[in-house]
Amino acid sequence: MKVELFPFQKRATAELRMKTAEALGSYRRTHTPQVISLQAPTGAGKTIIMASFIEDVYYGTDQYAEQPEAIFVWLSDSPALNEQSKQKIDLKADKIRFGQCVTIDDSSFDQEMLDDGHIYFLNTQKLGKAANLVHHSDTRQYTIWETLANTVREKSDRLYFIIDEAHRGMQGREAGRATSIMQRFLKGSTDIKLPPMPLVIGISATAARFNALVGDTNSTLQKCIISANEVRASGLLKDRIVITYPDDPEKHNDMAVLQAATDEWKNKCEHWYQYTYEQHYANVNPVFVIQVLAGTGKAVSDTNLEDVIAKIEERLNTKFSENEVVHTFGSTGTLTINGLNVPHIDPADITDDRRIKVVLFKENLSTGWDCPRAETMMSFRHAEDATYIAQLLGRMVRTPLQCHIMVDDSLNDVRLYLPYFNVDTVKQVIDELQSTEGGEIPTVIDDESLENQVYVPWTVHTASRSKRNTEENPDQLNIFTLPTAEQPTISKDSSAGYTTNSDPKEAQESCPQQPADTVPAIHQTSTSVNLDEQIDDVKQTETSIEIDREGITKFINEQGYLTYIVRNVRINNYLKSLLNLTTLLTQYNICPNAKEEMDSEVIAMMHSYIEDLHKRGEYDQLAKNVLSFKLSVRIFDVFGESLDNGLVHSLFTASDSDLDRQLRAADARLGAYGFPYKYGRKYADLENPSQYKVDCILFAADDDCVSKLNRYAEKKFHELNDRYRKYVVSKDDRCKKQYDSIVSDSDTVSKHNFSLPETISVRLEDGGEEYDNHLFADENGLAKIKLNGWEQGVLKEEMKSDDFVCWIRNPSRSSWSLCIPYEIENEIKPAYPDFIIVRKDAILGYVIDILEPHNPDFKDNLAKAKGFAKYAAEEIRIGRIQIIRQGKNSAGKTRFKRLDLAKGAIRDKVLKAQNSDEFDHIFDTDGTFD
Repeated sequence: MKVELFPFQKRATAELRMKTAEALGSYRRTHTPQVISLQAPTGAGKTIIMASFIEDVYYGTDQYAEQPEAIFVWLSDSPALNEQSKQKIDLKADKIRFGQCVTIDDSSFDQEMLDDGHIYFLNTQKLGKAANLVHHSDTRQYTIWETLANTVREKSDRLYFIIDEAHRGMQGREAGRATSIMQRFLKGSTDIKLPPMPLVIGISATAARFNALVGDTNSTLQKCIISANEVRASGLLKDRIVITYPDDPEKHNDMAVLQAATDEWKNKCEHWYQYTYEQHYANVNPVFVIQVLAGTGKAVSDTNLEDVIAKIEERLNTKFSENEVVHTFGSTGTLTINGLNVPHIDPADITDDRRIKVVLFKENLSTGWDCPRAETMMSFRHAEDATYIAQLLGRMVRTPLQCHIMVDDSLNDVRLYLPYFNVDTVKQVIDELQSTEGGEIPTVIDDESLENQVYVPWTVHTASRSKRNTEENPDQLNIFTLPTAEQPTISKDSSAGYTTNSDPKEAQESCPQQPADTVPAIHQTSTSVNLDEQIDDVKQTETSIEIDREGITKFINEQGYLTYIVRNVRINNYLKSLLNLTTLLTQYNICPNAKEEMDSEVIAMMHSYIEDLHKRGEYDQLAKNVLSFKLSVRIFDVFGESLDNGLVHSLFTASDSDLDRQLRAADARLGAYGFPYKYGRKYADLENPSQYKVDCILFAADDDCVSKLNRYAEKKFHELNDRYRKYVVSKDDRCKKQYDSIVSDSDTVSKHNFSLPETISVRLEDGGEEYDNHLFADENGLAKIKLNGWEQGVLKEEMKSDDFVCWIRNPSRSSWSLCIPYEIENEIKPAYPDFIIVRKDAILGYVIDILEPHNPDFKDNLAKAKGFAKYAAEEIRIGRIQIIRQGKNSAGKTRFKRLDLAKGAIRDKVLKAQNSDEFDHIFDTDGTFD
């Protein structure tokens, strides 16, 4: 594949390969039709998984032999879905040859059987009673039913029939027709003499939808299920869908809501531009999607389109150019709206046309459309149209860069504005969306009124960056006048006005530069805080604080403080993780010779083994076994059965093609990283060109050698990770994401660099207090946060200290949270300490502390304390790592007793404690009151 699959996609691909092999084997033995259901929620990348599976079938894996003669038939309910799937396979599957994907054309297709080694695309709209494909004619000798029946009869051992999406988005009679046609392939049909397909793979978002297709067949059904949690953790989808509606529809009419939606879209454009510019990505160019009413009579739409475009332009204070606004109104051609030519475009073409900024549509985006650039949506439809809105929204939750955004959390949500809905009818949209997508869409769905925001952005920039940059550089271009790939770039002429510039390099140089890095500076004066007050009476006191939030964030992110990711399973073996890590270290010049060093050591290991065989006099006999096919091949055939079951074949000399097949199997067993070929480049004998192949086959066939290689990979991986982890912090966001993904997939508990975003999206809670010394805040420097009594009291004590600068609420399970693992009842779990405190330091500039107010009645007290103690031993740069309990000091006043695990003596005692009573005693003897 041209793209690296996510862990859940790799697991699904491997599971599909295993289940299809078992299913084909079962069909060969019993002739009972087999059905496999791939159930995956929105955004799981079902087409990518299937493309990877198809490659594995054609070219084999380390467990299953290749099947180059395999035939795939991909059935969906529309030509648009077919074309979309075909394009994805062509673009993402690098082993699929040009011309291997074939769309069955109803005007020209005529074959007795399907050809080996091809992927055929077919849709139900070409299979109706009136369709050309199902009738004989002067130009058609075989109907499609006859072609398929002949293929089943002659090639059932290699035919894979895929039913895609199970008519999602269809309604009423159309859906019923699609179901009837699709069921023919599952049940067979005596009317058209079509037998059931031997193996059907169904792709669907929900089990109920595909199970309805399977119905009462006698097929054997197996399931491959991808959970919503797996997709959510991948970063493929936005974290949140926020649906906004007006509490007062008279005060906030549809055009007022359109203005709010325009403001949101403009904000997204500015944030995306800033992020992609700083991280050296191509600009995302977010799309504003507007759903308008259908027209009555001869009207194109009952929504005033002139007013819509005028209001958007007025809000943006700019005029749209041609091709920046498009529509998808059926067969309607170019429209003139508010003096602007608005052309028609097919939904499938929206994503790749970077000129498009606004899309007007009615209903026809819900199927066959996927536009990750769609960041904001406005719908003029009324509450009774909840189904249409839900179908569209399910297509808008994919992330433009196929990853979670670490720097700016506000880019991890998608917004929908509904002027004709209220709190009750919005719930209908949410219910419809969840029903359409299988009951559990893998992202948070929330609603908010226009008057009361639920999610707000907090940043380390006390004023919005776009405003600050404009003030610093009044000549900076507006985000909506930025050049696209199709437009000339613009540069300021020294005399007056602007001139065009067609040189991309010069255009890049003319982009606005970041302000120079500022030197961390802290100036703090505060009123005294009386800590003897009752905790529940704590109020935020008036303070006068100037916090260099950007400087603090930069300082923390440059340190590479240790944090962890805790998973239930390890995704990759260490050999795969090592190869990925060495590639990254080499690519980003962190350790330029990392990959070369690994290759050299593995090749030396292989050569040493061969040399040892020669010394022991065993090599010649083992080589003879390879050349005479007596060496057992540890690989399964396409039916899931061992190729030889350990039996010794009749003696005959292997041909070059047989030897090459064994070499490919050896390479697959060594991880498919090309080690045999690298070995051959160094040790090949020109007079005996097959010698190195035999060497590699012998090495891969020896279980001890493979185990030794895996032990080496584990040790080398951890060695490189520990040595170079801290250097990743200085690299760009792309490198950090790749690194985190590699390390996360290697261990159930993996080490990472703690890194703060610049902007986060926060869900406001009722009853919170306003703080002006939280690191993340609104543009006025305030953060409204709800804390419990203990948390308020601890924070109050912290703010009393002369060296206190600011604090961070460490959220549970956020993508950027600081996580510390601990073990309880033989299970590793993640802990997220409540507070990160930033203090000024005369030498370092800043020092950070980790504080965890924790109820002593909880059973995890000792386990968490030991986890914190181990963390403190590894991360010695942390100032304090405290577990905190409420108690009375010697004067009888309510205080908080702290046990500081950053102190070695205390840490040693905690690590030796055997039970909670011993830990409580340590707290009594070593805990202190501030």
